[in-house]
Amino acid sequence: MTNHVFQHGNVGGIRIHVLPTKTFKTYAISLYAGVPLAEETVTPTALIPFVLRRGTASYPETTQFRERLEELYGAGFGFDVYKRGDYQIIQFRMDTINDSFVQSKESLLSQSFAFLGEVITQPVLEGDSFRASYVGTERETVRKKLEAIVNDKIRYAAERCIEEMCREEPYRLHPLGQRADLDAITPESLHRSYRSWLEGAILDLYVVGDTTPEEVEKLVERHFGLGSRAVSVPYQSRFSPRTVTDVRTVEERMDVGQGKLNMGLRTSITYKDDAYAHALMYNGILGGYPHSKLFVNVREKESLAYYASSRYDGHKGIATIQSGIEIQNYGKAVDIIRKQLDEMKKGNISDLELNQTKAMIRNLLSEIQDSAFEMIAFDFNRQLSGKDRTAEELLSQVEASGAEEVKRAAATVQLDTIYFLTGQKEE
Repeated sequence: MTNHVFQHGNVGGIRIHVLPTKTFKTYAISLYAGVPLAEETVTPTALIPFVLRRGTASYPETTQFRERLEELYGAGFGFDVYKRGDYQIIQFRMDTINDSFVQSKESLLSQSFAFLGEVITQPVLEGDSFRASYVGTERETVRKKLEAIVNDKIRYAAERCIEEMCREEPYRLHPLGQRADLDAITPESLHRSYRSWLEGAILDLYVVGDTTPEEVEKLVERHFGLGSRAVSVPYQSRFSPRTVTDVRTVEERMDVGQGKLNMGLRTSITYKDDAYAHALMYNGILGGYPHSKLFVNVREKESLAYYASSRYDGHKGIATIQSGIEIQNYGKAVDIIRKQLDEMKKGNISDLELNQTKAMIRNLLSEIQDSAFEMIAFDFNRQLSGKDRTAEELLSQVEASGAEEVKRAAATVQLDTIYFLTGQKEE
């Protein structure tokens, strides 16, 4: 692994992160805009990027917008809406071919900044509000995405488990918002939401490619004219470890043939802890990979589950277990999953499990170097957590983890919620 280091700066209220490199044939540009997850704002905030991608002041029609990207030698443009800890984050991405590969009067990096800056700061307007037809169409786009989750029972059960476990925390909210709130959003109200989002969001702009921090700062000044915007404050971790007094069981009935058994776990270890590497190992051995305990014992040996795995969210300090089971096997499946959690707490972890998990994490961490956007995502974790740790440092901490370290991580894990999506009762 070569150690690539981002250079950090600040311009016009936007934090700038630049990695000058000739490794890639393209420029990777990413703008992250983060706001606290909140009931009142989560749905309009989620809708904003869908409307922004429809047109800008210079390219008001969606066809013109797309043609402009074609003129930039087929530049890629896209966005994601997700949550990290108790923040809702919109990430805009552009990738543009490096200037040295094409003949262009004005640099493609500069033209890309002009485009992205306009998408964010100069959307197409009708009077003082968004174009009504765009708001109407994109409201339906978001509604369909939220409905798709309900129709995909694996995703639905995963979301519902989080909702139940974090019912008193902002994290219960889905980053795409709530279907019930969509109808009340008007072109005027959405434009007001957009203005306050643009003023209040924490903005981090990343560029990886053959450029310099000085060049990027000039481009931001020229194309992002956010004026007197206050400097983005760092992300605040509102994390406080919770002690689980009793495990809560929630059963929900729907028309399903296969039961979905999900469990929510809490841990005091988050991304910024030195023990983060041990928590990664814990999750990998428990259910992160095909060799892990849940997969081997629940699915293979006992044939109790169609799938069984675990995930760990280091920004929130929670882990979740997902499994699909025959409805009548509920009791057995709960017992055997709890047994795997106990085995972890006892430190019953083989060298093979340790070595295979290290190999999987090693592959993931070394692949970061092959992708500009992966490098950006890794550095953004640092902005979110306030923890400065390179991929190399994380890897050496993983390599140094033994059964004892994983057992210590296991001691911090508490089962909080058991969620079971089961079939309708027989009449």
